Amino acid sequence: MPTASAILYVHLIGVYAVCVTETAQKKTPLYDEHVKRGARMVPFAGWLMPVQYTSIVEEHQAVRKNIGMFDISHMGQLIVDGSGARSWLNTMLTNNIDKLEVGQGQYTFLLNERGGIIDDLIAYRIGDKKFLLVVNASCTDQDLDWLNKHRRGDVKIDNRSANFGGVAIQGPRVSELFVNLPARNHIIDLELDGTPISMARTGYTGEDGVEVFFRAGDAVKFWNVVLEKGKDLGIKPCGLGARDTLRLEMCYPLNGSDLSPERNPIEAGLGFFVDLTKPNFIGRDVLLKAKESGTQEKLVPFKMQDKGPPPRPHYPVFENDNRIGEVTSGTVSPSLNWGVGMAYVSAPHAKIGAKIDIEIRGQKFPATIEKKPLYKKS
Repeated sequence: MPTASAILYVHLIGVYAVCVTETAQKKTPLYDEHVKRGARMVPFAGWLMPVQYTSIVEEHQAVRKNIGMFDISHMGQLIVDGSGARSWLNTMLTNNIDKLEVGQGQYTFLLNERGGIIDDLIAYRIGDKKFLLVVNASCTDQDLDWLNKHRRGDVKIDNRSANFGGVAIQGPRVSELFVNLPARNHIIDLELDGTPISMARTGYTGEDGVEVFFRAGDAVKFWNVVLEKGKDLGIKPCGLGARDTLRLEMCYPLNGSDLSPERNPIEAGLGFFVDLTKPNFIGRDVLLKAKESGTQEKLVPFKMQDKGPPPRPHYPVFENDNRIGEVTSGTVSPSLNWGVGMAYVSAPHAKIGAKIDIEIRGQKFPATIEKKPLYKKS
């Protein structure tokens, strides 16, 4: 019987194979630090990344109760600059860039002409005409190609990914670790022990926290300074395993699994991050039709009714012996100590409280469609 971490590893590799085309595994600037601390390293989105240091549950609980720090140096960092950058980006992304003041960020989507999700990302306005796009590791090259293919006017795109690193520092005690935190969804430039950094009040865990970006050469120093400063606050280095369980409890989507070029933001339940009042952006007409007419399927969170085997991606979903959908993400929630997941199901069945069955290895197990998020803070 494979371990939970082994199953999760297979799940993560399967997910991120969607966009990765190269075979060589790259290393982040923090690779040696992970190895020193005994992390289990796995290939992920073209990179060698820590899946866990001690246990997924322990690292998950560190984030929920204290602080956890994740290496996100594998994420792509694209700089878009020029007098035409703001207006052009508004034709490429679903959210409204015009609403961003300098120092603000927003979650948004890069779509194909069919309205399918090429990538989900965060766009920060870091200057009057300058933007930082933090994109998914597996899709950095694809995003860059797509943006360059459609680039118009005075717009320059610089891929700084190889020269910059990043970490996510998440948990309820993060405000005790840093004195001058930016406001939620804001980004600021500052120094920590002489190291210049950009700190954003964003994250992927549902807890308070920041994402910090710095030059690759400063990565090791910053990593160790933060771990030392946070020692008395219970800080722990965390891997991909806890990152996945934390985001799933909050019903945050995973690119390549819950989101894909075959799915649009409306059926994924993420219409809040689409501004259909904008007159023109790639995929707008498809999303407008989906908003007005509805979609055939919807992404819904669910919780298993019994303590049995955990749900996993691609397991069929049934209602009264009729197949109505498929699981896209699933795990045992460390916070709830229960099986949870997300699935695309036919729209007429996508109702909170609806009883469904998840087929696991030929046997059906009862579950209930729940309201987001699955984990609610006390």
